[in-house]
Amino acid sequence: MFRTKHVRMILLISLLAWNLHVASRLYAQSEPFYKGKTVRIIVGLSPGGFYDRWARLLARFMPLYMPGNPNFIVQNMAGAGSMIAMNHVFGVAKPDGLTLVMPNYGVYLDQMAGRKEVRFDITKGYFIGSPEKSDIILYARADAPFKSVQDMRKLPEPPKCGATGTAGADYLIARVLEDTLGIKVNTILGYAGGSEIDIAVEKGEVQCRGMTIAPHFGREPFDSWHKKGFDQHILQTSEKRDARVGEVPTIYEIFDKESTADESRRVADVILRGGDFGRPMIVAPGTPADRVNILRESYVQAMSNPELLSEAKKARMDVEPVTGEQLQALAKRVMNQPPAVLKRVRKILE
Repeated sequence: MFRTKHVRMILLISLLAWNLHVASRLYAQSEPFYKGKTVRIIVGLSPGGFYDRWARLLARFMPLYMPGNPNFIVQNMAGAGSMIAMNHVFGVAKPDGLTLVMPNYGVYLDQMAGRKEVRFDITKGYFIGSPEKSDIILYARADAPFKSVQDMRKLPEPPKCGATGTAGADYLIARVLEDTLGIKVNTILGYAGGSEIDIAVEKGEVQCRGMTIAPHFGREPFDSWHKKGFDQHILQTSEKRDARVGEVPTIYEIFDKESTADESRRVADVILRGGDFGRPMIVAPGTPADRVNILRESYVQAMSNPELLSEAKKARMDVEPVTGEQLQALAKRVMNQPPAVLKRVRKILE
């Protein structure tokens, strides 16, 4: 009798322990993954620019729509046109949904060019979204010896334009002008970010810069420059003229005027329409699908938040949201080019 009771007691204790174990596992599974976690947004450019501004704004609002309400921080990892940041996120950081990267939108071109330093495949990462699209404007000092791309062609020496890296808007517009219109530009590489190039323009180290339109009309030093007449606008890459620079021709208008060949137009479009990536946020391959979905949904809801939209408007930040799914499809379409076009693009990017 004693033994029977003893055995029953052992069985009861074992059953109770098992139930507690199962209950604890079920509780752990129901606990949101992001609770108590910190999510990093790594920006591939220096602080102060619109990539950085958008990252910090989204870092405030995305957690509001994520189960567990995680903490978000922004880390700048500038260099090589965002290649350093991309290599870090795709090759060093864990693919656990806790590290996002916001690279220069043209970083896909480093991969397309086959650069040996590239350690990522942009088509295999997961896009979370982008708050806007990005067309380019080429500006120059007002005292530069040219007022148009036609004037640039006649210069005895190519104008000096600053650039962050081979994926930056500044570098890309220069190479497209050279390939499609025969206009040579002396590109000075190595600046950490756009703000550093703007300082170089003020000092006269370089004469010009290609950059996205929104920040050119959304922050200093450009507000002061425009009041003083310090700079001039040479061309824009949008398909239709942006209202803020309605007097400035688009590159497509220049193509029409100069009867640029169709193949050249297509190559230019592959490079320049990449601006539709805007200011993309990406997580690395291998990130669990449920966490990708959580991040994408929180981005969509954040971009609909009235307070975020109000702050973006006050800061003169363009808002034209693109979903992660749309960016994913764009990446596959842009990277899938015929051999002839790919060869030409690679030549431009050498």
